[in-house]
Amino acid sequence: MKAKRIIKSGLALLLSMQLALMSCVTALAAPEWPSDTGVLADIGIAVDADSGAVLFGQGIHELTPPASITKLLTALVVVENSSMDDMVTFSYDAVNNVESGSGNKKNIAEGDKLSVKDCLYLLLLQSSNQAANALAEHVAGSRDAFADMMNEKVKELGCTDGTHFANPSGLNDDTQVVSAYDMAIIAQAAFNNSDVLEISSTKSYKLAPTQNNPSGATCANEHRLIITEDETNELYCPEAKAGKTGYTSLAGNTLVTYGEKDGRRIISVVLKGQPSPNYFLDGKNLLQFGFQNFQNVSIPDNETKYITGSDPVSINGTDYQPDELELEPGTVITLPKDASFQDASMELVTELPDNRPERAAALLQYTYNDRKIGQAYLLIKEGSLPASEEEANGAAPEGNSDHNSGDSDQNSGKKEGGFSLPALSLPLIGICLLVFAVILLSAYTLYAKKKEAEELRRRHERRMQRLREENYTEEEFYELLGREKERLAGKRSQKRPAKSRPNKTDKKVRNSKKIRTEDESLDEGLENLDDLFFEDLDSSEESKQNNFDI
Repeated sequence: MKAKRIIKSGLALLLSMQLALMSCVTALAAPEWPSDTGVLADIGIAVDADSGAVLFGQGIHELTPPASITKLLTALVVVENSSMDDMVTFSYDAVNNVESGSGNKKNIAEGDKLSVKDCLYLLLLQSSNQAANALAEHVAGSRDAFADMMNEKVKELGCTDGTHFANPSGLNDDTQVVSAYDMAIIAQAAFNNSDVLEISSTKSYKLAPTQNNPSGATCANEHRLIITEDETNELYCPEAKAGKTGYTSLAGNTLVTYGEKDGRRIISVVLKGQPSPNYFLDGKNLLQFGFQNFQNVSIPDNETKYITGSDPVSINGTDYQPDELELEPGTVITLPKDASFQDASMELVTELPDNRPERAAALLQYTYNDRKIGQAYLLIKEGSLPASEEEANGAAPEGNSDHNSGDSDQNSGKKEGGFSLPALSLPLIGICLLVFAVILLSAYTLYAKKKEAEELRRRHERRMQRLREENYTEEEFYELLGREKERLAGKRSQKRPAKSRPNKTDKKVRNSKKIRTEDESLDEGLENLDDLFFEDLDSSEESKQNNFDI
């Protein structure tokens, strides 16, 4: 009986430990990536503009016509390859070589002259196709040559989904396609340019005089999330600061929106959008989802690997002392609101792109549950020499270089995350705890059984000794024991005769506690008669007999 109680208690203990462990693992596990949003459009994406992390994505690698959001790339290429004060002359081809029905906003005429700056406002605020053509001719000599420059820029930015541009305006062309992911990369680069950001965030702008507008004309921003100031309007979005709209018969509604809040920057892209106001609401919801559910964490303020300690760091066969290296300033990773820097994993990348910083030695790439969430270049401090070069010049590096460089080579391809434990450590700890608990319980049960058996043996010896002292033989005792069992069995039969056993209805009416008490007392009397040896035996024959009564 005691052994059963011990086993039950042990099983209860094991279950409690398992539940506690599961709660602990759940508490320590990295929070899930938020996903409680969506878009009505076929395609949508939200990207952190500082880390490049994709916060939400739907169909983000599907290629589709971009329409006039193309003009963000056009503006970026123009700003990088011309002066804002340059004068642009509108040719006949620039004015008239546009898709039928696409219009001529502000009634630009052949021979009109506007500065690059004025043309960019006309391009981004009013989405003028004539301005796109004229700027392309001014920068590259022709629209086709300018399209080549656009595609070179796309390649330089790292767009790999097959995005391709055939004209600077975004008008229909079978070969002009983008993915939402690539468009977000393009928008990130565009809004990182202060001129493009300033122009596309302006609500209105007065142009210089032209032939058909001798007093000048006012350009008004067409992005409704930027211009809506009524707080009761469903399109009111104070986070939205800049962006570009688009529409063609092939592309449908397209939208790029740049938002800022609490020092963070997010870009949303909507392709194949539903009619207004739905595609604007998609852009708004994506921005607010990103701001409400995520945080940015500084890499230089939290990462210590490779820049602290005394062991040399080996990168592509070159040894560096940690105090010779520094992390790219201003870099961040994007995490769910409840996550910490230690929840991220880090990988050292030594094969660097062509557009790497001048002093870059390696690249630290961070992931969260296999999602890319940011990166930072590991830079050589200005004026520092690699440890291997110092050694060649006679300066001995600290520590054993052979041993340490081997460790660094192993680390160079390994994913790590701040000071966090390896991914398998929590399950492994749980298994170890459960195994230890089972071993402990088994040992305790074995000890309890052994102790109980030893106690019974000692009690039996004492009882037999007392029987002998009272002139009982062992045979006489077992004869009395047999008679007592028969008496108890008879007593039980009298308590519950077969003919009068209660039916199921009676059982519900009877006091269940009383029945249990009576039955258990009789059962214990039959099963535990050996405990009668605990009774003190009197010297008289009458007392001897009475000591065996129950």
